[in-house]
Amino acid sequence: MKNKAILQVNLAVLLFGCAGLFAKWIGISSMGITFFRVVFSSITLMSFCFLAKRDVRLKEKMDLLWFFICGAILALHWITFLGAMQISTVAIGSISFSTYPLMLAFLEPMVFHEKPEKEDFLAAVLVVLGVLITIPKFSVENNMFQGVLVGLLSAITYAVLSMANRRFTKRYEGEVISLYEQGIAALVMIPVILKFPVHPTAHDMVLLVILGVFSTAIAHTLFISSLSKISAQTAGIVASSESVYGIVLAFLVLHEVPSVREIVGAVLIIGVVIVTQIRKAKEHD
Repeated sequence: MKNKAILQVNLAVLLFGCAGLFAKWIGISSMGITFFRVVFSSITLMSFCFLAKRDVRLKEKMDLLWFFICGAILALHWITFLGAMQISTVAIGSISFSTYPLMLAFLEPMVFHEKPEKEDFLAAVLVVLGVLITIPKFSVENNMFQGVLVGLLSAITYAVLSMANRRFTKRYEGEVISLYEQGIAALVMIPVILKFPVHPTAHDMVLLVILGVFSTAIAHTLFISSLSKISAQTAGIVASSESVYGIVLAFLVLHEVPSVREIVGAVLIIGVVIVTQIRKAKEHD
């Protein structure tokens, strides 16, 4: 069962890594992409839950509020994740997002009133250094700098979402959690889309369906489902490879060649995150 979960989370991370390509291929804003992404994902998940006769009833009334919060955070996460790549490059967006497991390591002690460790502080300093290395020019007018800032916001939102999902993974199936969160993400984005309408082409719509079904519905469900079989620390280690998938795919498909600075920064950040996650996993054994 554990090996199956490891396979699931690896496949999920690979599919997540493909999302950066769609940010470049689809000719609408990150808000528009996110809206259609969660709409098509919700339809897919709703169909699956109906055919598989999943019990989608809420266990507690308060769960609806928590799902609403998670759905709103998820929408913000994907807007910033895709936005970082549209502003800069897939490499910059992926590298910035890859800091999320370390942010999670910092946020968890704060939220659950645990004493922070000195090793986490050192890891944070090294990750910040890795991020700084990737920035060619420190100016708000520089698109790479903007991409890093938006990417870091994406990482923070995903770290918060990961903690919030702890409430659900033991009581709901992965696809049911995904259905609620992505369905609510679609609902909360309707006012935004009405205020800032988008006009995707037929080609865009095909890509949006693929993104919604494979890199969202299936990927998100696989990742959440794996958390009931493996630890969050193990999932975090695997998730650290998402930026690698993103950079390699962008190089092969989009011909985006990462700079030496980006490669050095990525190696430092991913290395620190993996070492930190392994240390955390050993502490919980």
